[in-house]
Amino acid sequence: MTRLLSIALVSSCLVIGVTSAALADASCKVQATDKKLAGAAMTSFTKKCAKDAASACEAQAATKKLAGAAKTSFVKKCTSDAVGG
Repeated sequence: MTRLLSIALVSSCLVIGVTSAALADASCKVQATDKKLAGAAMTSFTKKCAKDAASACEAQAATKKLAGAAKTSFVKKCTSDAVGG
């Protein structure tokens, strides 16, 4: 019983850590604005940032063992949140 509680506590701490880390990161649009990018530089930065965000979201979906429509929906929302749109 103690072992089960320890596992649950560690798992919840990991989830809280991941969530707070995700919230601490600014969206791609906010980062581009903070860097005062415009024109082609902004477009290039935003595309790369969106690509990196999509890769990170795919990895999160794999960690959560999502498949099919659930994976597609998760990745779409995750990427949208990361890009800021």
